[in-house]
Amino acid sequence: MKQLTHWATALITLSIISFIGWSDPFVKETLRLKSFDLIQQYDVPTTSQDIAIVEIDERAIEEYGQWPWKRTVIADMIWQLREAGAGIIILPILFSEQDRLGGDMDLAQALAGNGIIIAQTGTSQTNKNAVPRGVAKIGDPLPWLFEWDGMLGPIELLGLNADGVGVISTVPEIDGVVRRLPLLMRVGEEVFPSIAMETIRVATGDPSYQVKTQEGGITAMRVPSYPTIKTDSFGRIWLRYNKDFDTVSATDEDFFWTLEGKIVMIAPTAEGIGSIIATPTGEQYSYVPNAVSLQGILNGETLVRFPESTFLEWLSAIGLGLLLILVANRGPYWLSGIMIVAIPVGAVYGSYYYFMNYLWLIDWSWVVIVTTIVGFHAIFNRFVKEFFEKQAIKKQFAGYCSPTIVKMLQENPAMIKDGMKREISICFSDLRGFTPLGESFGDDVKGLTKLMNGYMDAITQPVLDADGMIIKYIGDASMHIHNAPLDDEYHPMTAVQCGLDMLKAVEKFNEKITKDGKPAIGMGAGINTGLGYLGEMGSTKRHSYDVLGDAVSTAARIESKCKEYGCLLLVGENTYDATKEDFFYLKVDELAVKGKTVGIRIYTVIDDHCDSDAQLKHELMQRCYTEMKFDKAIRLCKELSGEFGGQIDKYYEMWIERCEYMKTQDLPDNWNGVFIATTK
Repeated sequence: MKQLTHWATALITLSIISFIGWSDPFVKETLRLKSFDLIQQYDVPTTSQDIAIVEIDERAIEEYGQWPWKRTVIADMIWQLREAGAGIIILPILFSEQDRLGGDMDLAQALAGNGIIIAQTGTSQTNKNAVPRGVAKIGDPLPWLFEWDGMLGPIELLGLNADGVGVISTVPEIDGVVRRLPLLMRVGEEVFPSIAMETIRVATGDPSYQVKTQEGGITAMRVPSYPTIKTDSFGRIWLRYNKDFDTVSATDEDFFWTLEGKIVMIAPTAEGIGSIIATPTGEQYSYVPNAVSLQGILNGETLVRFPESTFLEWLSAIGLGLLLILVANRGPYWLSGIMIVAIPVGAVYGSYYYFMNYLWLIDWSWVVIVTTIVGFHAIFNRFVKEFFEKQAIKKQFAGYCSPTIVKMLQENPAMIKDGMKREISICFSDLRGFTPLGESFGDDVKGLTKLMNGYMDAITQPVLDADGMIIKYIGDASMHIHNAPLDDEYHPMTAVQCGLDMLKAVEKFNEKITKDGKPAIGMGAGINTGLGYLGEMGSTKRHSYDVLGDAVSTAARIESKCKEYGCLLLVGENTYDATKEDFFYLKVDELAVKGKTVGIRIYTVIDDHCDSDAQLKHELMQRCYTEMKFDKAIRLCKELSGEFGGQIDKYYEMWIERCEYMKTQDLPDNWNGVFIATTK
């Protein structure tokens, strides 16, 4: 559930951001446009070979006088450009009123048949001298075209003599930046071309335009003799501001010859008459979008924004966000970090690559925002989750393991959750003499509890010092293991030595409590080595770290025989085989523990008493028992009493009783001495 919670918070964040992205609000649209701007700012600039600008600059105003000039000045300039060999001439200048100085006729004569395009502009007023153009329609484009309330055109004399009349108005985006230009606009039912489209029409000699419209809007437009121009659904093209234009001042007639064969735009740029607009690459004169749009059409380099791009970008952001959530929750931190950096960098580079090579406009901003926010959120969630997991592990295991093991479990929580299968050495211990101890406290439960806690502390410390793991406390009993989770190549030896250290710790503890008048206690321990299955086990509501396996149950049953055999520490044969060169062992018995039919050898450790003669006599006693020579075995047991420091005298007493019992039994001829236990 906690894991799902951590996932869910990141998924909720992704869902919220995705919903914002799908609804396409103002902020997202602004970010998208700014991402396109940034790409354009790193575009490689080139100089136009098709279009040149004759600037009506400050020098020209100084020479020819106050603006607006007498139109004979414009007419003379047109004739000079014609003489210099200029191509089509564009005048993005409004001639909506008659020349107060009477130069209209001269200008009309200059316009007539000279491939001149003059301007008209969209207004919020009613039409005045507007010049519409015919359109051949496939579908109905009118609902999709940008609509002006009115159109202000040239005076009739100039409008009739000019070869073309085009709209010079630009339509800024929501942030005031001119990025797209409508190629066709409308006022009511009438259609008006941009000055760029009108230039193409005049150049080809076509009388009208063609527009193709489908259900989702306009898809393309053209003049019949010119290749199709793909637009967005509103008949706009994206402008690529990478073109510089050769410029000549209107006063430099001597240099007009450099404009031979080029489309020439006579544009006001002087302060006070030349307006400034915002573009993706900075502030530009108002003529620039029209010049850029015309250049893009001529070169076939209009930028492309596919109709499905927004959806695919949105879907990509979701997919990459989900991938980051998955990696952040399952993969290593370094991979998440690389992806959080690599995805935004890849998105930006990919957008720039497709812009430069295919002129595609791809919005990288949304992918960057989504993956960055979701990625960091997912990583933070995982960090928080792991922090609390580590704290929980520390809380769960601090009292059961050494700091080294706790740190290992914190760094590898999967060792707990997923579990492991490996060879381990298991030790069960149990307190001896609790009844008289409990009676000595009477009704002082608090005092008894404190003493028992002290006992558990005493037997636990050797385990922690040996980097063992306490699996559980069961009343006055305990269970611990070696070689898990911390690797211990010599775990059988570690387990036996730890068992001996636990017995010494009990002796020291007894010295303390007997001074307070309390009866001494004892401890029995059983150790076995074998395969174990370790992990967090239990129900979904309550669970703990535990160990399962046949070796575990065998260790428990070996420990249960300590009291019966009168031994403090018993080990199974696997532990003995691995450590027989390290400790002094005596074979205790060969028995089949409850639930088993095959006997196992059990040994006890004799601490610091290595009498070889006594050991040989002990081995002879057990052979006599196996050979059913019970009287001799009894005699040898009596002789061994007091040997080995008296540590196992109770064992020999038990063995004498067993031999006496066996003498009364009708044993089979193939009896092998294996004692079959009927109790745990």
